[in-house]
Amino acid sequence: MRMIYRASLSGMLCTAAIGWAALGTPAAAAQQGPIDLTAAAKPAPKPTPTAKPTTAAPAQTATPTTTPAGTATPAAVPVFQPVAPPLAHWTVADAQALLAAIKGIRSEGLTPADYEPAALAAQITKGEGDDLDTLASRLFVWLAEDLRDGRTPMPARIQWFAVDPDQDLHPNAQLLAQATETHDVPGVLASLNPTHPDYALLKDMLSKAKDPRQIAMIKANMDRWRWLARDMGLQYLIINVPEQELRLTVNNKIIRTYRAIVGKPGKTATPQLAEQVKNVVFNPTWTVPQSIVVGEGLGQKLIASPALAKRQGYVATKNADGTITVVQQPGDTNSLGRVKLDMPNEHAIYIHDTPNRNLFALPARALSHGCIRAERATELAMTMAILGADLPPETAVEYNLSGKYTKVPMTKPWAVYITYFTVARDVNGLMRSFPDIYLRDAPVIASFAKPRELHTDQRKSNEAIIKLDNPL
Repeated sequence: MRMIYRASLSGMLCTAAIGWAALGTPAAAAQQGPIDLTAAAKPAPKPTPTAKPTTAAPAQTATPTTTPAGTATPAAVPVFQPVAPPLAHWTVADAQALLAAIKGIRSEGLTPADYEPAALAAQITKGEGDDLDTLASRLFVWLAEDLRDGRTPMPARIQWFAVDPDQDLHPNAQLLAQATETHDVPGVLASLNPTHPDYALLKDMLSKAKDPRQIAMIKANMDRWRWLARDMGLQYLIINVPEQELRLTVNNKIIRTYRAIVGKPGKTATPQLAEQVKNVVFNPTWTVPQSIVVGEGLGQKLIASPALAKRQGYVATKNADGTITVVQQPGDTNSLGRVKLDMPNEHAIYIHDTPNRNLFALPARALSHGCIRAERATELAMTMAILGADLPPETAVEYNLSGKYTKVPMTKPWAVYITYFTVARDVNGLMRSFPDIYLRDAPVIASFAKPRELHTDQRKSNEAIIKLDNPL
């Protein structure tokens, strides 16, 4: 059996190393058919009338959000500053081009009224001058910010910890100068749209949607793409938590799809992250959290019975200060399974295998303590090691079968995006809706029903960091 398994893996991985990145042949796992979007959507709350600011407001204190599980927020609430818009000279022709872009912005899921088209039109009739420069510059920056970074205010992005680099790569002053100096306002604005194919599919859906609830959901999910980097990289893993699927992607083409197990709703919900895989670990060990070592009495039980510890694959050590450290050794019963993708982050989230592979057959797989368990994780890890660390396929097989802890450092950048899309493409290529398992849609949809808020220098959620390092 071992020889057959070795030959099978070696053949599969040689094929992967030669052709997967070029072929882009997604695995089509069995899924349910498309779901009616309107059945899952909820009506957005009516907007609360407030005055729309026309200039940079004074410093705003960020309001800490609370997750559905009642996650505690930090004791010290940071103060986030609105960013004053830069200024440029506007010709009447460029201002008219901006006005046309504002009037047509519904196609991108945004609201023309947010960008004061009537005020701009009135100022255009008065001709060039300081007043037109000030107004057009401010409205251009507002529109550019929403296209580049998303319209949804940070407090409405529950557990959003994926910092978008786009405002660093394309700052407001640079965009404004480019638009006015090249006299290509629509081109500069269009260059900010997400490049991922799903954004274009959502945009097409929006053009055909009639139901207000459906429109609200599509707009919210279009905005979620803006929260991410416009250029997501040449190769990356992307996990859509509501779909409970993981995709290996090269040049925005899906190479392989894997079912995933994600965090249970509540305190163990999986946060939204943008990280990098640093190591592929074959036959990982697992250091058991103190919540289990102490809270569930595992440490004392194993110290009292070395035979039990050995039989269950644990090494329990009593430290000089009286604490107990428990490490589960590599093997078939290890809670991390046979492989782990190490992606260091403050939440202690990573991707790993599991000995309970039967759970991947379940239609609802929000079962973990936050980490991502991947179906066919050995295949995924070996592929990552081959493509991301130039590991020969035969060596990957040897490492996997050795039974020994082996860490393979990645030599090529490999991003991981943990996302939350409730309207997206499924594994069969069909656009459909997915259950809002963490109740994150409502704040986003509600924010679109309110007047636009000024962008601040806040880059991610200020909710408390909860380390979710228990794979059980």
